[in-house]
Amino acid sequence: MTAWIVPFLCGLGASILSAWGVGGGTLLLLVMTLFLDVDQRAAQGINLLFFLPAAASALVCHARSGCLDAPTLRRAIPPAAACALAGAWIAASLDVSLLRRPFGVYLLLSGVSLLWPKKKGVT
Repeated sequence: MTAWIVPFLCGLGASILSAWGVGGGTLLLLVMTLFLDVDQRAAQGINLLFFLPAAASALVCHARSGCLDAPTLRRAIPPAAACALAGAWIAASLDVSLLRRPFGVYLLLSGVSLLWPKKKGVT
């Protein structure tokens, strides 16, 4: 009966962090795979579903504020969708153990990159 409490609290915490711009989805992925024993592919799918409402609300806010460049979007969306489908197909066909190491390296490099301040004038 109470087995849903820990996953719920993890999702709630990741939602709050995501709203603050911290990257709650990545933290949610780590919690699911390391502590809740969720298969990495399932965790990645849940992470993508978790991201959709945040992305949709950001898209609406950017559109309302006039921050979207329509010509760039029209050029970027088709190849981005094709690459996303190709990446999903590749990830689904690989063994989960092959996905863990590159993803772990990515997370480590992402974390280390936050330790160094950005140079002025570089965005």
